[in-house]
Amino acid sequence: MRVFKTYLTVTAAILLAAAILLPSCKGEGSSASGSASADWTEFRGDGSLAGSTRRALPADPKLLWSTTTGQRTVASPLVKDGIIYTVGRRGLFRAVDSAGEEVFSKNFATFIEATPLIADSTIFIGTIDGCMLAIGLTSRDTLWEFWTEGQISAPPMVTTYGDDDAIVFGSYDNYMYTVRQSDGKLLSKFESGYYLNGAAAVLDGYVCYGGCDQWLRVIDTRKGVQTDSLMLDMYLPASPVFMDNDAYIGDYGGNIYHLTFDGGHITSNEKIHRARSADDASFVGMPAVGRDNVYFFSTGRSLTCVSRKDASVRWETMLKGPTGESSPLECRNGILVCTKSGIVSILDKATGEVRWEYDTGEDILTCPAVCDGRFYILTAKGTLLCFGK
Repeated sequence: MRVFKTYLTVTAAILLAAAILLPSCKGEGSSASGSASADWTEFRGDGSLAGSTRRALPADPKLLWSTTTGQRTVASPLVKDGIIYTVGRRGLFRAVDSAGEEVFSKNFATFIEATPLIADSTIFIGTIDGCMLAIGLTSRDTLWEFWTEGQISAPPMVTTYGDDDAIVFGSYDNYMYTVRQSDGKLLSKFESGYYLNGAAAVLDGYVCYGGCDQWLRVIDTRKGVQTDSLMLDMYLPASPVFMDNDAYIGDYGGNIYHLTFDGGHITSNEKIHRARSADDASFVGMPAVGRDNVYFFSTGRSLTCVSRKDASVRWETMLKGPTGESSPLECRNGILVCTKSGIVSILDKATGEVRWEYDTGEDILTCPAVCDGRFYILTAKGTLLCFGK
């Protein structure tokens, strides 16, 4: 599992440097599913993490521009007011405009893996040395810091706690934290049995998250209480995703689960996909969930479409090269897919036919962002590509 290898690698690098939710269809975020905002300010677009948007992909995308930091990255890009934000694994935070020209950059001189969060003109960045930073996008100053006892690889997400706007994120100290957005004050924390690597999915004041201890947990962040939990077959390297009263999550063994919720409680669960071979045991991404279908990587090389109604397989398409750690994105007019081998594809939602393809020539571990008729891809080598009409 990459999370453990990364932890050892990053820890070694730091030592050298030292000697060097849910029960509703109303989401708290709307950047992915909504059409009014041109922004993409949270991991996977909004708090549900559903990976589904009503925004359309260009019919015949062209590469408009590309720019690179030369610094490896596993954090996905964000977009706010026409500015695209990226962060590299060695801490280089960079902003470029819609033409690909750099607006500003800042080197935090620490390792960063987690996709940041933008809320109310503040960007929240978690670091490998355990710090959650709040940075003003205008002033570019550090507004506050919150320290944990383990690395932060989980993207922070927006939630609420009582009357407070808050952010929620997990740490390798085995806690899920809720802190006040304005000043970083600790509001609540909940212990898990092992590392928390994925983001918490958020809907209507509930958050749901999985951990490397195999448990899926549900928290009411408004009251600061856990409402339910469920142990699955294997550890959970990524996040659950939500649509309506349903949740979907994959375990490291390649199994995909469908769960239903009522009042913050898990009311049913079933496997809608079972691992068929040893190749399935590398599932580390997230499904994309639309109104009718669930889309997820399987066999290490395929994208599978399953009906939400009866869990029947509608189609399965073999992709070029291993799928890796990215996750599919359902758009209005196609499925946008990035693979570890560097291939970006658009598939037909009804048939799974590949309609468009582009070879970046570099590994891709991140999730795409879709805004204003464009989509942005960030490669593992730190190359940001903009595709549009």
